[in-house]
Amino acid sequence: MELTDKKTEKIRFIDTTLRDGQQSLWALNMRTQWMLKALPHMDEAGYDGMEFFAPGIQFKKLVHELGEDPWQWLKQGASTARKTRLRLHQIRGQAFSQTPRVVEELFVQKARELGLTAARLSSPWNDFDEMKEDVEDLKRMGIDSVVNLIYSVSPVHTDEYFIKRAKDAAALNPYRICFKDVGGLLKPEITKRLLPKVLSVTGDIPLEFHAHSNNGLVLSNVIEAVKCGVKYIHTAIPPLAYGSSQPSIVDVVKEIQTLGYETDINLSILKAVTEHFTGIAEKENLPIGKLQEYDESIYFHQIPGGMMGTLRFHLKQIGMEDRLDEVLEEVVKVRADFGYPIMVTPISQFVGTQASFNIITGERYKQVNDQIIYYAMGRWGKEAVKVMDQNVRAKILDRPRTKQLPNWENEDMLLKQLTLKEVRNKFGEDLTDEELILATFVDEEAVKIVRQLK
Repeated sequence: MELTDKKTEKIRFIDTTLRDGQQSLWALNMRTQWMLKALPHMDEAGYDGMEFFAPGIQFKKLVHELGEDPWQWLKQGASTARKTRLRLHQIRGQAFSQTPRVVEELFVQKARELGLTAARLSSPWNDFDEMKEDVEDLKRMGIDSVVNLIYSVSPVHTDEYFIKRAKDAAALNPYRICFKDVGGLLKPEITKRLLPKVLSVTGDIPLEFHAHSNNGLVLSNVIEAVKCGVKYIHTAIPPLAYGSSQPSIVDVVKEIQTLGYETDINLSILKAVTEHFTGIAEKENLPIGKLQEYDESIYFHQIPGGMMGTLRFHLKQIGMEDRLDEVLEEVVKVRADFGYPIMVTPISQFVGTQASFNIITGERYKQVNDQIIYYAMGRWGKEAVKVMDQNVRAKILDRPRTKQLPNWENEDMLLKQLTLKEVRNKFGEDLTDEELILATFVDEEAVKIVRQLK
């Protein structure tokens, strides 16, 4: 094998085990104590950073499904990891469309006080104009932003598209840009061709590489990304690597060291983490990630791995599991009707749900839910209004329910204008800051559950 002549170049790693790894494979069912037993070893392993918490979904999961206080995850984790920078994920934007802006900022302030100083942000449309205010606000509050440039495959997602969006991302002057292959759709030849073009327009802003393993090509894509000049790679620790998660840190380090690159990662320290989580997976009957075989069908429907299981489950519930292939064919048509959005949360769920409705009812767009109507209105990305099939858009909006829905633009503006005092008046003056955040990010029942735990 021909070795690179860049042996002095050091590749650094961002760990996703505790956030995306467990979300992709364990549906966020990791308990705080499991995390805390692994974290001291992970903190000593030499990572550049660790993705640690996604407030929107993880608050709800820990309280309502695991019966835990999510603030203990944050507090104990932050006090344990002293050497590695802990990150938040998706702390503002469309994921929190019903959260008052002042409470978002209160959460950021609390997280910053605990020592979390970076966050990764997404727009499902790669709309960086939409993210400008978020990046500026987070910088003001002491949080460095890593903005995602999300990869997708469609007639509109050309090399020129990604070059233009990479320029838009760089114009925000974020801490870093993360090239994100959320659907596991990249192929090595595309990585080799596209990433140099992206790097050529991002200037001095470092580029990270984040890829899911759905198509079995992730390790080859990582190697190509490193060869192209990417210095920051997202990986997970087995058994929370591969499957629909990120590639294994063990395999990636071994491969790039063979190519002559250096790292700060101490793999021997991570053996204990692998043993710890493997034991839990076996005891709790949780999935153990394995490298996927190549599957051409994912380029057809582009449904994320975790969502496929949910889709099968819902079809089985109504006795229509045998019509999955029809639904997948309809997914392709709905995505085209919707203007080829990137199949990422929450839009991928919208597309999958509408495709199911179309097959179940036997008539396209006979039944739509409120979120689909809001999509056609532009609530989930202003670009949607322009790129949708206008006949489909008219059919979605031409129903009585459209007039019954609240004006979302007015609602969003009111949420931005609410003061902390007004929010407290609604939920109760006796709530602590942490309880107020739980009440607004989750619900008032979450406060009751956490109080009972104390």
